[in-house]
Amino acid sequence: MRDLFDKIYKDKGPLGKWASQAEGYFVFPKLEGEISNRMKFQGKDVITWSINDYLGLANHPEVRKVDAEAAAEYGSAYPMGARMMSGHTDLHEKLQNELASFVQKEAAYLLNFGYQGMVSTIDALVAKDDIIVYDVDAHACIIDGVRLHMGKRFTYKHNDVESLEKNLERATKMAEQTGGGILVISEGVFGMRGEQGRLKEIVELKKKFNFRLFVDDAHGFGTLGATGAGAGEEQGVQADIDVYFATFAKSLASTGAFIAGDQEIIDYLKYNLRSQMFAKSLQMQLVVGALKRLEMLKTMPELKNKLWENVNALQSGLKERGFDIGTTQSCVTPVYLKGSIPEAMALVRDLRENYGIFCSIVVYPVIPKGMILLRLIPTSTHTLQDVSETLDAFDAIRERLENGTYKRLSAAVMAAMGE
Repeated sequence: MRDLFDKIYKDKGPLGKWASQAEGYFVFPKLEGEISNRMKFQGKDVITWSINDYLGLANHPEVRKVDAEAAAEYGSAYPMGARMMSGHTDLHEKLQNELASFVQKEAAYLLNFGYQGMVSTIDALVAKDDIIVYDVDAHACIIDGVRLHMGKRFTYKHNDVESLEKNLERATKMAEQTGGGILVISEGVFGMRGEQGRLKEIVELKKKFNFRLFVDDAHGFGTLGATGAGAGEEQGVQADIDVYFATFAKSLASTGAFIAGDQEIIDYLKYNLRSQMFAKSLQMQLVVGALKRLEMLKTMPELKNKLWENVNALQSGLKERGFDIGTTQSCVTPVYLKGSIPEAMALVRDLRENYGIFCSIVVYPVIPKGMILLRLIPTSTHTLQDVSETLDAFDAIRERLENGTYKRLSAAVMAAMGE
């Protein structure tokens, strides 16, 4: 019998094996200063394209004021206990009611964390006889929620409605045997590629198949739709989403999340969500802060308008210069390049040290080998000057990637790795 930890000592994993070269710089980097379009990284000023503060609320003076006042009034402990036992308040209910109204649903329920809440919601929605059908590119929190399911699950090709239909046919046959139901899960916006889930086409399949639809709209909430109610509103199918999920970690620049749907569905979930029944209630200062942020989202459309001005300037500028940004339909702006992991490290170091541009780097195994994805997140705090400087920097690093400069610079990294 082997030691359980043998795998830890012998195989650090596809990302972990780069830890000595990457940690503190490429992974687990430390950005400093107020959350904004420009921050500091290792003492240098950088244009920051890796913060999900879409509407620029993180350091808005009105938000900071309310956060500080709530912290002073309630502290960081109140209310103590889980919601069902001793952690329920009028303000929790008020926030739920306002969120439900905003996303055009009968009811909503607060979640302490988005990731934890998503896992628990999937677990509560399905029993062992039920079948889950979900997009193969779903976020890790969805995948982990599906892993808890004791019954059958099928993946369909990313945003491929024909593949979804085939899997719904399989799921329907299976459900007829088990006596269960079918849950389809999609994202409103896929956070890596920026594509919207094909919610309108998925809803259309309800005419042919009997299933319920659960949508993770973390990146769509606050950024898409006429009012900011998300991808469902943008595509005209918000009413057809059976369970709607969004997090406070993006547009609301805070901590927490919520689910929304018909009153009876939410009533069921709040009595069966293990991650909420057996965990401390969302702290009061976060609840008060979320109420303020939601109010600003509803009453200050200029925040979303400025966000999209920056998004359009960045994305159109990249396309005009010949960069591949895929098929994004959201604020998420991926830039696809070809190169190895060591080349990606050399490229990103050049961007940060010599051009003052900080964006996230994504490599294998998240994307295929030989690809580099630079992920940019525009916000309302960015300026057109930020966009212009970034476009010029990307022109320069692409030329260096193509002429082999980064390959030569990365040779030392490869040698150190013994590869």
